[in-house]
Amino acid sequence: MSGVKRSRTVVGAVILSTFFVGFGGGVIFPILPNLGVVLGISPFLVGIILSANRFSRLFANAPAGVLVDRIGTRKPFVAGMVIQGAATFGYVIAMISSRPELWFLPDVPEAWFLGSRIVWGIGSAAVFATAYTIAADVSDGGSRGANMGLIRGGVLFGFPTGIVIGGLISELWGTVPAFVVATLFAVIASAIAYATIPETHVEGDEHQSVSVWDVDTSIPSVTVGLVNFAVLFAYIGALFATLVLFLDHNDLGVFGFDAQASSGIFMAVTVVAAGVFMFLGGYVSDRTESRIPTLLCFLGASFVGFVLLAMADSVATLAAACLLIGAGQGGTSGPLMALLADLTPDARMGRAVGTNNVLGDIGGGLGPIVSLPLIEQFGFWPIYIVCALLPLIAGAILLGGVYRETGHFAPNIGFLEESADGSGAPSDHAD
Repeated sequence: MSGVKRSRTVVGAVILSTFFVGFGGGVIFPILPNLGVVLGISPFLVGIILSANRFSRLFANAPAGVLVDRIGTRKPFVAGMVIQGAATFGYVIAMISSRPELWFLPDVPEAWFLGSRIVWGIGSAAVFATAYTIAADVSDGGSRGANMGLIRGGVLFGFPTGIVIGGLISELWGTVPAFVVATLFAVIASAIAYATIPETHVEGDEHQSVSVWDVDTSIPSVTVGLVNFAVLFAYIGALFATLVLFLDHNDLGVFGFDAQASSGIFMAVTVVAAGVFMFLGGYVSDRTESRIPTLLCFLGASFVGFVLLAMADSVATLAAACLLIGAGQGGTSGPLMALLADLTPDARMGRAVGTNNVLGDIGGGLGPIVSLPLIEQFGFWPIYIVCALLPLIAGAILLGGVYRETGHFAPNIGFLEESADGSGAPSDHAD
């Protein structure tokens, strides 16, 4: 099998696996926020259950990256899929644990849900660390950006598709069947991964001697991670966490829906835009043979989107803002991960992805905590303007980090690959 054909086959298998596991995750999402009604538990505990996977993934990201560099990509990727499938089945157990005939199961559904969310986050960390590393391993400078965008898009599109199906199944047949379907899709994802994903990161049984404490803190990893932090802080923290409040405050809605339903539609607009531009941004950066101009363009789109959001007083302006913010977030994803791979020696790619994921999860998790109380105190437009500045700050960090590492503000892909080839000292090659 030729190198190009092998690359496409492996990337396609990763996309299919992550789509199905993302689909399974989406199926259960419309149901989890309603646990307070289903189980009779407090809203606070529901919030803890909903966020538990993000916190466990935050702590698992770096160790997952170390594991990838130590033993390779295939085993952690398959294991991550299986772990997510087991976690999804935990939701089924939570819903049936109170049945008399299942007396041997502890009747503590909230504990089953919490444990399952924690386990899901650990599996998710393994999948994300390996998926991007696999893409880096089987790609070159002419295809890496597009492949990174495609893999991220597989998860992105799987999730909202699952949300729609999950809502329909739970409405027509009930909660337990919806969780069973989610488990089935996670099992399918695991089977696809086991049957199709080869080892791409280590040769044979040769494992790397990597300490579990060897977290990547190199300039490329921290630079890319900080850009990811800023983008996700604004996107998830400001837009997703506050949009329903913004619509209600400004009495905006579409198709006669209230603020809650309308916010879901506008979020879907950002997700679709992000998905399209994830691939397009990576593809353009491959064809132009430079990541930086593409990244700066999409960071600029995010800036304009948040400025429009701050001024939005109509559905048309709000829709344009959501399109630009979604395009900006998605368009940075492929080129940003490709840039990380361009600058990172192959043997450290797993740890580099782990560092990036840690900073991204901190940004996505910290955003709502910071933005919601500040909006309550200062209003919407000052906070959205600050969020508009974040992509500009990210652009400055990007240029500074790349220049510090390479001696150039916009090095081409060939130069980056030569610089990262084992030495880890790109600045030695600068003109």
